[in-house]
Amino acid sequence: MRSVVDHASSRADDAPVLRLEGVRRSFGIGTDVEIEILHGIDLVIQRGEFCALIGPSGSGKSTLLNIIGLLDRATAGKVFITGEDTDLLGDAELTRLRSRSIGFVFQNALLIPAFTALENVMMPQLVDKGWPDAAMRENASRLLGRVGLEQRKDNLANAMSGGQQQRVAIARALAMNPALVLADEPTGNLDTKSAEAVLKLMREVNLANGTTFLIVTHNMELAEQTDRIIEVVDGMVVSGTTRPTNASRNKLT
Repeated sequence: MRSVVDHASSRADDAPVLRLEGVRRSFGIGTDVEIEILHGIDLVIQRGEFCALIGPSGSGKSTLLNIIGLLDRATAGKVFITGEDTDLLGDAELTRLRSRSIGFVFQNALLIPAFTALENVMMPQLVDKGWPDAAMRENASRLLGRVGLEQRKDNLANAMSGGQQQRVAIARALAMNPALVLADEPTGNLDTKSAEAVLKLMREVNLANGTTFLIVTHNMELAEQTDRIIEVVDGMVVSGTTRPTNASRNKLT
């Protein structure tokens, strides 16, 4: 029987989860004009890191996140995910790497409203194909238990609170046992109590599973609760401060 850890076992354990080398991204305007959004970004994120990505609007954060998430290709430079040189991959191989190595959490949970929590968490495996139904259900139930929602697995997504929906979204992001989770403003639509619970949950997953998190946020209070703050300004990484581990974790207790 296929296991969610089968594909993970083949990863190069000594390779960083993410390595960017001289990444540039330009967009054409009309026929003759190009605007460069990212200007030669170098960045390494190791396994198990819990990072924040910050920067003002228009800094290039979203463009960078799309490239890291393999939703867009760099104009120049190299992108390595768990040691894989993505330049060498065709579209189908890139899609496979993204689905198996990267999980996504968005500001809006983006659940399918008419599906149950269980069905929403099963979606990545359904799209990946080849998973036995019983294995998918068992995995989804386990993950919902991990986020404290096993008793609500049969509830429709649209019957849940915003905080509960975001917990389901985190479980869905973990369905394929990814090396990296990209969380784009994951607490932006939540009240303070729910936001704190979601951030604490992501930290717990990080510590328990060694899952790497890169959290995009405008909220400096949230960023200061991570171990490392990566700042993007004008299309360049200007700092990547590693914070004292205990200091950031203590804020979540």
